[in-house]
Amino acid sequence: MPTDSTTAAHALTLPEELILILLNEESGYFHQVPGWHLNCAVAGATLAELSLQARIDTDMDQLILLDRSPTGDAVLDLALQQIGSETESNNAQHWIERLAPNAELMIDLILDRLTASALLEYHEGNFWTLSSVARHSEFVDAGNEDTAIQFIKTRIAKSIFGGTIPSPRDVIIIGLANTCDVLRCIFEIDNDAQHRIELICKMDLIGRAIAHAVEQNLTGPALRRAALTRPVPRVPMRRLVFNRQAWRGNLPAFFADLKQQFGSVFVIKPPLTRSPLYVLAGIQTNRWVHRYGRMYLRSRDYFRDLESAYHAAGLLPALDGADHFRLRKAMRPTYSRANLDRHRHDLHQHARTHIATWKEGDTFPLVHMCHHYVNAQLSPLFVSIDSQDLVDDVIAYKQRALNTKVAKVLPGFLLSTPGMKRKAKSVEAAVERIQQTHTSGQRAGCPRDHADDLLALHNSDPVFMPESNMKFALSAPILAAMYVGDELSFILHALICRPDIYRCVQAEAAAVFGQDEPRWDLLDSDEIDVTMRFFRECLRMHPTIPGSIRTVMNSCVVEDCELPFGARVFVAATASHYLNEAFPDAHRFDIDRYLPARSEHRSPGYAPFGLGTHSCLGSRLVERQLVADILRLAHYFTMELAKPRRRLRISPFPSMSVSRRVQVVIKEQRHPIVV
Repeated sequence: MPTDSTTAAHALTLPEELILILLNEESGYFHQVPGWHLNCAVAGATLAELSLQARIDTDMDQLILLDRSPTGDAVLDLALQQIGSETESNNAQHWIERLAPNAELMIDLILDRLTASALLEYHEGNFWTLSSVARHSEFVDAGNEDTAIQFIKTRIAKSIFGGTIPSPRDVIIIGLANTCDVLRCIFEIDNDAQHRIELICKMDLIGRAIAHAVEQNLTGPALRRAALTRPVPRVPMRRLVFNRQAWRGNLPAFFADLKQQFGSVFVIKPPLTRSPLYVLAGIQTNRWVHRYGRMYLRSRDYFRDLESAYHAAGLLPALDGADHFRLRKAMRPTYSRANLDRHRHDLHQHARTHIATWKEGDTFPLVHMCHHYVNAQLSPLFVSIDSQDLVDDVIAYKQRALNTKVAKVLPGFLLSTPGMKRKAKSVEAAVERIQQTHTSGQRAGCPRDHADDLLALHNSDPVFMPESNMKFALSAPILAAMYVGDELSFILHALICRPDIYRCVQAEAAAVFGQDEPRWDLLDSDEIDVTMRFFRECLRMHPTIPGSIRTVMNSCVVEDCELPFGARVFVAATASHYLNEAFPDAHRFDIDRYLPARSEHRSPGYAPFGLGTHSCLGSRLVERQLVADILRLAHYFTMELAKPRRRLRISPFPSMSVSRRVQVVIKEQRHPIVV
């Protein structure tokens, strides 16, 4: 492998180098280049790489295919295949215009390749950073630079500011970056530097041809956008009021119904609200939100009132951009599956201690039972305290805050009633209990938990994590019992109503929990295949968070509809769960959807944990815990509904859960519980 500074990064293709220099590790994403500009730049970089590899020849007038044999690079071969499909000779501008619509696929392939080669690390929520493996790797001249990205940027900087004669590759990269006006995001460009850039762009004929072709393609779509948009359909009030799924509380199915009638983008006017709500529903809108939502939608406006309920500012759900990514990175170790696995023995002990008090014939409100069962495990894991005496009040206050401040289905004064003020004091009591048990002396010799990380972040950067935010931040892990418990309530209800699946899950549970020590290794094996497929189908049919509300911060076009600046948007991410185009016969409970031959969940249509940057940080932890909980409860107990019903009753606000009126009975304790 070459090691001199002019060739060290040549293992990377021009499209890969372009993507790398756009990466902003502080924000975990890429410097914001308008979509069409980036598409044209990626297409141009691809053509330039093919030219440097002698697969094509191009000048200002024409592009000629010289060698159509595969290169082994998926992006380059995609372009070669398309170029080879036409017999007529065309210029570079023509081919950039033809390739640009495929640029999203090309970018995906580039990111997959950079991730597979351990150069980039992917983070949940659609973030990327340079991996630790890539630092001081073979892509880098270790004597000069720290990372591959810095190496590429240094080459460019030496050409622009140091007077170094650039290589043809660097001329092309500089020309493409200049055409898209992205160099100003990376460097401080003054008049002298701009003059030098213009000179560099003229140094290479191929670079000039490609940059000129990209520039010619940039203005068209932007000028045509407004003329091509179509009116956004408005849903009549009667379609909202008389929808069967709305009355049942099944919000994903409700929005799926509206999507089938009015398309992927439509406007509703919810009762008791002043402003209309734009709704995005469907597979294509999910894909758009996941890829581009961060550039056009923000969450701050939606959660601002919730922050006021906790006297906070800058909470994770309300943050966007670099601050959001920084806080997610700080919290990621706690909410990782690896953290759960490290403490699984203790979690199992906490769970068994809790359910050891359940006896045959006991009757429990299902949701309440699930909240306490989950909290018995998560509270010690995250904040190292027992909060069972406080969890009901902490959850009740959060639910009222969401209903009054966020969903606004209740008047605001209901958060200030005497009862709610007492529950607010329970939140303060929980925070005080955590702080009292997290002094230096108390934590000596104890493994770090989430509270330790938050308190350390506050001490090291009190502006980023101020004391005013600690009330919410420290109580949030207790609130996890609400969301995870709500999902568990759906799962147990579905299990009880399907005796054949119940028996299969109990058989698989025997393999995991039927030994002296649990077989945790089986949680990653085909030995629990039915349980995993059942779990995924429960997430599809009964997600606890049906969608999210955002504000349009930059006007944009989605599915040929324009979303104006300042508009409120409901991203109905789970509406696609009830669309036949994503899940055939979508209203039927079918665990065979997740067999390898079908794998219907492997698409943007499956979004039980949200989309894009604000997707659930602890999704992998939650999956592992809920699967273990299903198997554990199935192993030790057979349950039944106190009052069997034909139709599931759903409580839709503030998050979806089984109705609080539903009760379960412990019909049989199948095995003794040794604490």
